[in-house]
Amino acid sequence: MSELPHCPNCDSAFTYADGLMFVCPECAHEWPQQAEAAQESGSGIKDANGNPLADGDSVTVIKDLKVKGSSLVVKVGTKVKNIRLVDGDHDIDCKIEGIGPMKLKSEFVKKS
Repeated sequence: MSELPHCPNCDSAFTYADGLMFVCPECAHEWPQQAEAAQESGSGIKDANGNPLADGDSVTVIKDLKVKGSSLVVKVGTKVKNIRLVDGDHDIDCKIEGIGPMKLKSEFVKKS
């Protein structure tokens, strides 16, 4: 039987599997088992620094990004919470406060 991963939030060794999720009983953090498999295989979406990204991560924008069809700009240092990874040219679906739903490329963000 394979050993369960440590909690990415508090590094507790007492994690357990609950359906399709891993759960940490110490800090109540939950994360999908699929994200763990993607990290182990080395595939997946990476940020500008090469860190692997997963659904629910928080990221920071590293470059001013113009919003197409608008005069709005996503400024450097904007924090984006609870991202969702998708297939396609723009790998990240998210909501940015003050702008709304957006799609971002992973090369313009770093993991927070």
